[in-house]
Amino acid sequence: MAGITDSVEAPEPQGEGTGRRGRRGKRGPLGRLALFYRQIVAELRKVVWPTRHQLTTYTTAVIIFVLVMIGILTVLDWGFSRVIEYVFG
Repeated sequence: MAGITDSVEAPEPQGEGTGRRGRRGKRGPLGRLALFYRQIVAELRKVVWPTRHQLTTYTTAVIIFVLVMIGILTVLDWGFSRVIEYVFG
């Protein structure tokens, strides 16, 4: 069991106590804004954009789903209004 604790070593501190500021620390507000913009562009390049066919398929599915839900809620609203009129009217 003593061999388990002997093999665990603490990681060495990186950059602590050297007095050097990181690359980000030297940038002013405009430099940080430019870095932020470059990071946004880099992330957007990673996005897998849908094809036109996929986009039309997804849009059609959403529109059909919304229309079905509107129909269901309309029927329920009409039914509840009839029940309320019968009970209180």
